[in-house]
Amino acid sequence: MPADSIGVARIAVFGRHGVLPEEAVLGQRFYISLDARLDLAPAGRSDDVAHTVSYADLTQIAVEIATERRFNLIEALAEAIASTILERFAPVEAITVRIDKPSAPVPAILDGVSVAITRHRGDRA
Repeated sequence: MPADSIGVARIAVFGRHGVLPEEAVLGQRFYISLDARLDLAPAGRSDDVAHTVSYADLTQIAVEIATERRFNLIEALAEAIASTILERFAPVEAITVRIDKPSAPVPAILDGVSVAITRHRGDRA
């Protein structure tokens, strides 16, 4: 597993994800963070964007999935983002996707809830 990574922190999106009917109607803000594991040595040696994965492209995938689709569970949202990144970018060996839901309907005072998943290219067999 490569020790190198490309990170994208706390992409803010507005989505309608959640189990409760109100969440589908009202929507809320979510934050998405990505940690893509890949070998960055070729890009570092060549200084050529063709030898890496663009963080703009990673961000675009997360935004599109989170804003154009609806999920009951943020676990499913994270899974969709992870699987799409692994499908589209062959150099990515593993991806961690974290979804933060700061306005989760939980009867407690909290900063929010989150899930984080890590998927490896070999897991997709």
